[in-house]
Amino acid sequence: MDATIDRVLSRRAQALADDDGFVDGGTYDGDQLDREERSALRRVQGLSTELEDITEVEYRQLRLERVVLAAVWTQGSVEDAENSMRELAALAETAGSEVLEGVLQRRQNPDPGTYLGSGKALELREIVEAQGADTVVCDTELSPSQRRALEDVVKVKVIDRTALILDIFAQHAQSREGRAQVELAQLQYLLPRLRGWGESMSRQAGGQAAGGQGMGSRGPGETKIELDRRRINTRIAKLKRDIAGMKTHRDTKRSSRRSNGTPSVAIAGYTNAGKSTLLNRLTHAGVLVDNQLFATLDTTVRRSETVDGREFTLADTVGFVRELPPQLVEAFRSTLEEVGEADLLLHVVDGSHPDPEGQISAVRSVLADVEATDVKEVIVINKADAADPEVIDRILLHEKHSLAVSARTGRGIPELLELIAEELPKPDIDVEVLVPYARGDLVSRLHDEAEILSEDHVADGTRLRARVNPDLASELTPFAAAG
Repeated sequence: MDATIDRVLSRRAQALADDDGFVDGGTYDGDQLDREERSALRRVQGLSTELEDITEVEYRQLRLERVVLAAVWTQGSVEDAENSMRELAALAETAGSEVLEGVLQRRQNPDPGTYLGSGKALELREIVEAQGADTVVCDTELSPSQRRALEDVVKVKVIDRTALILDIFAQHAQSREGRAQVELAQLQYLLPRLRGWGESMSRQAGGQAAGGQGMGSRGPGETKIELDRRRINTRIAKLKRDIAGMKTHRDTKRSSRRSNGTPSVAIAGYTNAGKSTLLNRLTHAGVLVDNQLFATLDTTVRRSETVDGREFTLADTVGFVRELPPQLVEAFRSTLEEVGEADLLLHVVDGSHPDPEGQISAVRSVLADVEATDVKEVIVINKADAADPEVIDRILLHEKHSLAVSARTGRGIPELLELIAEELPKPDIDVEVLVPYARGDLVSRLHDEAEILSEDHVADGTRLRARVNPDLASELTPFAAAG
């Protein structure tokens, strides 16, 4: 087992693709205006991530510096266990820590008491002491009792995979909506982990208010734990209202694009699969590309054109990961609706990853949770320049609608653009119009949204034959050309 851990930690950097922001051996990948700012968001010792409005609750400070990983391998092959541990190491490094060592235990089920068995927990304590670690990160979501019991053994802070991912999201969220969504997920994770006197004392009446209720009913009133729980529930309700309001604003913008007949393409996929690099390659958007998991949290929507000149929108969404915390799926549901409303889904897969099929399954699982499985899907195998050709061929054979590209070098991008043009809905109403020169705006819309069959400039205006969408056809009715 030690050999397995050494192999995982020596190869953990493979979970983060080598990405310096350049393509074609030196062409800069967009403006990358916030790369420097993002790089400054590393954890600094002594700074707190406590929630300001909550008092005396058990919200773990995640000042990750020197960590030891712990995982229980319950099913699958040793390669699956290694990939999971490697991904946990990459997550920990993304949060700003140094991964020192790891413990991987093979057993049918995690121990209900200490997650690891008692013997492995003691072994973990010895490793923590020998390495000088200050944190243990477990590769699953622990129950509050499991985490406390393991902390009692190892004598350092213990956090689980969910808390780690939430912390990374908290570091990277920049927009108002993104911060609200992350805070909502954090509070939902925190709520069942409050510690206090227990339910038996949480509702006792205080002083004279207990009159007539008999002995044993007089107490201090609401306990601190109940006050904390009530404040958290109040904050959760407010965040849900705020996010619902932001969703209305986004729905309005999406409806406006729809009314203009603009088709939409959504980019989704596993974290660090190269979605933002692909968006930059297709639209020159200058979106942040960084060698980190979850570098992109805020949905970016950009306009682009098909090879035949039709305009469409391209949306880059938050990356997914294996066992994405359900609190985050729910909090980001409104953002992920961008995928469900799209005309075409580009499902980006890291072809150089040790388990690309596992990535595909994890992403499809999350898409099913947000009811976004009815969108036409194309598997885009990215990083083809670094991937094993046999792996690419295997995915191309198994996935009916798929193609291989390299967003860094540009390989396969022309074929991808042609595929987008073929798959997006095309205007299907034939019109022949004579548009006065004073209505150049309509001519411009025809060029953006329609398929132009012929165009001729005459004395009274511009005569065009085109295929248009229903909304544009109705606006062109007054200008229908005579026979």
